[in-house]
Amino acid sequence: MPSRVKVSKLMAYILRHSPEEFGLKPDMEGFVPLDDLVRALQRIYPDVTGDFVREIVENDAKGRYEIKGDKIRARYGHSFEVKLNHGEDTETKILYHGTPRRNLERILREGLKPMKRQFVHLTTSKIEALETGRRHGKDVVLLIIDAECLRRNGLKVYKAGRNVRIAKRVPPECIILEA
Repeated sequence: MPSRVKVSKLMAYILRHSPEEFGLKPDMEGFVPLDDLVRALQRIYPDVTGDFVREIVENDAKGRYEIKGDKIRARYGHSFEVKLNHGEDTETKILYHGTPRRNLERILREGLKPMKRQFVHLTTSKIEALETGRRHGKDVVLLIIDAECLRRNGLKVYKAGRNVRIAKRVPPECIILEA
């Protein structure tokens, strides 16, 4: 059996970016039949089972995936249009975003944009923000996001995973640099 990490990374790629490459057609909310995803995964990892995929979903620390009935989807990170129906987070006051220092000047000028995704990814965890930033470079800056500022600017914050929050954008005035 392949490692959970390898299968989870392939699941993320398929469900977030390229379902059609694996013969899958997500519905408007990004769900695909779980059995179809298992068959797609088996093209690369023949030993993968539905139970193994369910185990990955149940034990995923970030809550990346969601199973409803016999369907599965990624909860965030899509590079194609998906109608997400996540609950709004109206209580969190501070969020975090890790980014390579080379991006800092542009971010402070233009704010955070979703780039090739539907939403900007934020987190309630400093550690997760730094880990995410390090995937894009070693010299990482931790940005503190004033979530109440987002709301004052008419931007909603949604609960997309255990600690993951998403917003359409983050204006520069809502960004505070870590001291």
